[in-house]
Amino acid sequence: MTKWSGLAAIVVAMGLSPAAQANQGVQSLAEDPANWVIQSGDYAGQRYSKLDQINASNVGSLKVAWTFSTGVLRGHEGSPLVVGDMMYLVTPFPNIVIAIDLAHEQKIRWKYQPKQDAFAAAVMCCDTVDRGVQYAEGKILVHTGDTSLVALDAKTGAEVWKVKEDDPKNGASGTGAPLVVKDKVIVGVSGGEFGVRCYITAYDLNSGRRVWRAYSMGPDQDILIDPEKTMSLGKPVGKDSSLKTWTGDQWKIGGGPVWGYMAFDPELNLIYYGSGNPSTWNPVQRAGPDGKPIDQKWSQTIFARDADTGVAKWVYQMTPFDQWDYDGVNEPILTDLELDGVKRKALTHFDRNGFSYTLDRITGELLVAEKFDPDANWASKIVMDKSDPQYGRPVVQKKFSPFVTGTDDVTKGICPSSMGAKNQQPASYSPLTGWFYVPVTRLCMDMEAFKVSYAAGQPYVGATLTMFPAPKADGYTGAFIAWDAVRGKTVWLKPERFAVWSGALSTAGGIVFYGTLEGYLKAVDQKTGEELFKFKTSSGIVGNPITYLHDGKQYVAILSGVGGWAGIGLAAGLTNPDDGSGAVGGFASLSDYTSLGGTLTVFALP
Repeated sequence: MTKWSGLAAIVVAMGLSPAAQANQGVQSLAEDPANWVIQSGDYAGQRYSKLDQINASNVGSLKVAWTFSTGVLRGHEGSPLVVGDMMYLVTPFPNIVIAIDLAHEQKIRWKYQPKQDAFAAAVMCCDTVDRGVQYAEGKILVHTGDTSLVALDAKTGAEVWKVKEDDPKNGASGTGAPLVVKDKVIVGVSGGEFGVRCYITAYDLNSGRRVWRAYSMGPDQDILIDPEKTMSLGKPVGKDSSLKTWTGDQWKIGGGPVWGYMAFDPELNLIYYGSGNPSTWNPVQRAGPDGKPIDQKWSQTIFARDADTGVAKWVYQMTPFDQWDYDGVNEPILTDLELDGVKRKALTHFDRNGFSYTLDRITGELLVAEKFDPDANWASKIVMDKSDPQYGRPVVQKKFSPFVTGTDDVTKGICPSSMGAKNQQPASYSPLTGWFYVPVTRLCMDMEAFKVSYAAGQPYVGATLTMFPAPKADGYTGAFIAWDAVRGKTVWLKPERFAVWSGALSTAGGIVFYGTLEGYLKAVDQKTGEELFKFKTSSGIVGNPITYLHDGKQYVAILSGVGGWAGIGLAAGLTNPDDGSGAVGGFASLSDYTSLGGTLTVFALP
């Protein structure tokens, strides 16, 4: 258990109305840029703010306005929320929720500390993180490590209701942020490294009653798939689309975790999210009855689901028969784009596998698929010819296939590593440029698969990784890029010493904020990537910057607290280079630049 102890687009043209189709209260609050009421900023997941008091001409003058210690170490992912005069945040395990009164010298109004079995921390893959709380209708919603979903009174912190989703003793954990859609709270469960068959669930906002649940794999009725109406690349998925791509009962321990950020289109009434890796990582153990690759649907998949029923309208699998742990959970970002003279309601997704995908979010048609990671070599391209039977699938390079190499042999030089070209840290979009701003990891790996047996609550991984900087990265293991989704091209690239494990925030001031693993909050020019501001916070940053307005003044806030998969060596005190599934070796020098912490830092102009 040592290794796994921490285991050309305009936003106005989005058409995301009427607000009544969403949760009207949340939608109204989100439309006021003084607030930051959804983890992704808005239902479209754009992480863009209309505030421009802080801009490219004055951002260099930012000063620390105030700080706050959370009292907890380990990785501080996600971000605080701001609703009027109140700020709400949650710590890593034990998931203390804190309410701060911005109108009264940042006084702590209340704290909520859930009662959890300490064992839950042992099955939280890749650090004991939590990706943030959600607000709706006077309630704060938090998803805790032991898979409990709790609704708290936003004024007092008292429990309104609480439901337990799963059991950590089976390997299940809760790390993802909930999303409130209409009268429902949507949340997913993690556990792909422990053989959990994962799922997403909708609960009633007022009572906590389960409304629907959709698994990532299994029978059609479990996945909430209509074999004739659910589409994949323009064709019905057909009966038993998942069961046909698993051998025997392997789907029952199939993984497909759901812990990334989600998006919602109120006009279409569709929720969008990604599912993660199939279990086990060893692809040889997941081969078909004939010993050949088999897709393992619907892991590694973007789902578009009806918010009321949970039934999938369309699905798209990025990495069929995953061999590299290229989780497909990264956030979907909704925009309107003009491609080949046609305006499209689009969804853009930067996958761990190094490819950026832009799809029609109404139909699931694949519009653009290009590498945003210049190092990616596991596949040469995604087939875009609709007449080709392989349309939409990657062309895998056998040299970098652990399945071809086989069990107990090392596959060398795979790019990107299992950490992905981008992991949990969310990208942002700016309507000022029509570009996306993406935190990037530039690591490759050697991978040795080994046979592993399933036991409930125990790691079900079956692979050892060694990570190292990508050959083309000149020693840097990170970058921050601007991406043109219409052309499928990188506009500019800014190298970083370490993987950028922080989310991005773009604003109407023409700047983009992001954090670094050493602990810097940085601001760069949206058009050029020129660095305009940086400040070293108390610990490495794996959280997401936000901005808000209070008493007429704009603030920028960021959580520091090194951890997550990239910082697991520091967070969990690991020293063996192979621990943390290779992360310790991949970031061996990180301890020369930062230490553990848990601090909120808030900036403003003097």
